[in-house]
Parts: sequence; structure tokens; C-alpha cells
Amino acid sequence: MRALWHMIVKELLQLRQDPKMLRVIFMAPLIQMTILGFAVNTEVTEVPIVLVDQDRTPSSRTLVDSFARSAYFELVGEEQSARAAEAHLVKGDASAVLVIRQGYAAAVHGGRTPRVQLLVDGSDSSAAMVVLGYSSRIVGGESAALLAARLQALAGESATTVAKVGRIELVPRVLFNPDLKSRWFYVPAVLAMVLMVVTSMLTAMGVVREKEIGTLEQLIVTPLKPWQLIAGKLFPFALIGVVQIFLVTSIVVFGFQVPLRGSFLLLLLLAQLFLLNTLGLGLLVSTLVRTQQQAMMTAAFTLMMPMVYLSGLIFPIENMPPAIQLLTYLIPLRYFATIIRGVFLKGSGLGVLWPEALALLAMGLAITSVAVLRFRKRLD
Repeated sequence: MRALWHMIVKELLQLRQDPKMLRVIFMAPLIQMTILGFAVNTEVTEVPIVLVDQDRTPSSRTLVDSFARSAYFELVGEEQSARAAEAHLVKGDASAVLVIRQGYAAAVHGGRTPRVQLLVDGSDSSAAMVVLGYSSRIVGGESAALLAARLQALAGESATTVAKVGRIELVPRVLFNPDLKSRWFYVPAVLAMVLMVVTSMLTAMGVVREKEIGTLEQLIVTPLKPWQLIAGKLFPFALIGVVQIFLVTSIVVFGFQVPLRGSFLLLLLLAQLFLLNTLGLGLLVSTLVRTQQQAMMTAAFTLMMPMVYLSGLIFPIENMPPAIQLLTYLIPLRYFATIIRGVFLKGSGLGVLWPEALALLAMGLAITSVAVLRFRKRLD
């Protein structure tokens, strides 16, 4: 027991000599619990919805007000046709489209059953099912209100007349994922996860390994220029990332039967922008730590876990507090998640995804520049 005690004391003293590891051990969990505790929320509220009201009568406006007044939906736009409104679903500006055809009021007052169509973005199957449930509840409440009003107005009429009182029928149509398969939503995200974990962690640990075994100093004294040394260290990991794209995409499409509706070449091109971010982050981590253990823990706890939780891969960003939502704009994985699901499920092209591509390019250049400057300073 005395030997065991001395061993424990030695490990504690050695740990105390490593302030960076202490900060990672104690500060990272506190920060993650504080931020992620607010961000982790599977509830779906304030769903952005676009209105197509072709009837434009007080009756149709009453139904629209029922959606707008609820805490479930937020009216973000209005179009003249369902085809024009579908563009909002493709871009991601809206999650649902409410279509009220002409003749709605006539059907309501004529005792017939008016039909209302709801177009839902099914790329997130879990959210789509919740949206359908919310819509059915609102339409059911409106139908009950109409039925009560009609029965009161027809008090004393014959049973045949009362029987003509109809109710609103909601006709849902799920786009991009008609069967609401959750696999279609989560499996493409594996591609982003694999790229992030493999490239950032391998880069960080690969550079730190050179420090530990002393070969980095040997490389410094060679005729290689700093940029050649940096490029030579990063290129193999970038090549590994490209191979992972082909491998994981093949498994997603042929193994899990997830449709790739967009261009694979576009996906491959935009993935390079994401690799620019992950390689830069890995290189940056390598300049902040001294051992492979530190590199692994720093990459895992301070980069990967927050990026996964705050990117929208698992939990909807719309449900997070406003301050956390602003923080997600600094997460490269947020933009790549939109790109992956847009290319796979919606068939989106560069005309739709260019804002995400531009954000990844800007962030990648900034992160890589900072990492390269720090690394060059170490070499000097």
C-alpha cells in the first residue's frame, strides 16, 4: 500500500506540472456542460412555415391565424404557388408549406370538407413527424371550432341539414424523405463525423508524435522550408480524408440505401473546404500541446464534442437559446452538415449551397493561417 500511495502521489505531482492538461480536465467539462446543457433540446418549436393562400378569404385567414398564433410555427414568408414555396424547403428557409386552395371558404360554408395541403421537409424525419403532429392538432382544433359554430347556427334544423356539416381535412405530403426514415437523416452525418475525427485528431497527434520522439528537430535542420514541412505534414492526412469520402459515401449509398440526389463531384469539392478547417484545427492543437495524450484529449473534448452537439447534426439549432445559436456560426461542422444533407436528400447545387461553401472557405483560411503562423514560430 505504501508503494501504491507513492505511485499515486507521483502521478498527481506529475499532473500538477502540466497546467494545460489540468485546464482541459477541469475547465472543458464545465464549459461543455454549461453550453451543451442549454443546446441539447429535442423539442421542435417555432417551425418556419411558408403560406400559400390561394383562397384569400376571412375563413382561410382564420386558419392561417391559428398556425401563426401557436407556439409551434413561425410564418416566414408567403408565395403565390406551391411550386414557388417548395424553393424555400430546398434552401432550408422553411420546414413546411401550408397550401390553402381556392374554394376553401366555399367548402366551409357549403357544409363540404375543405382540404388543406401541408408540404413538409422530410430530410429530418424526427422533426417532420413532430411538425405533422402539430399541424394535425391545429387543424383538428379549427375543425372542432367550425363544427361547434355550424351546429349552433343550425340549431333547430333537420338532422339531414346538420349532417352536412363538414370538417377540415389536412393532406400532408413529405418531401425529400417520404417514408420519414430516420436513417436518411443520421447516416449522412457519419461522413462529417469520420472526416472530422480522422483528419483533425491524426493531424494533431501526428505532429506531436514528431516532437515526442525528437524527429521534428531533425526535420527542422534539413533544407526544407517551413511551408514545405507544413504541407508535407498535412498532405497525407488530406489524402486520407479524400479516401474516407469515397469509402463512407459508398457505404451510405449502397449499404444503407440512402439516396444521393445531388452531385458527388460537388460533395467531393465542398468536402475539401471542410478538410481545410479540420486539418487547420488539428495543426493548431499540435501547437498548443506537447504530448499525444494531450493532443487526443484536447481534440476530443474541446473541439469534437462541442462541434457535434452545436452543429445541428443531432439537436436542432432552432431550439437552442439565441446566444448559443450565435455561437454555432463559429462551428465549421454546422455548414458542412447543411451541405451533406442538401446534396444527399435535396439534390441541392452550388447555387443553393454557396453561402455554406463561402463560410467554410473563410473559416478554413482563418484557422489554417493562425495554425501555420504558430507552427512557423515554433520552427523559428
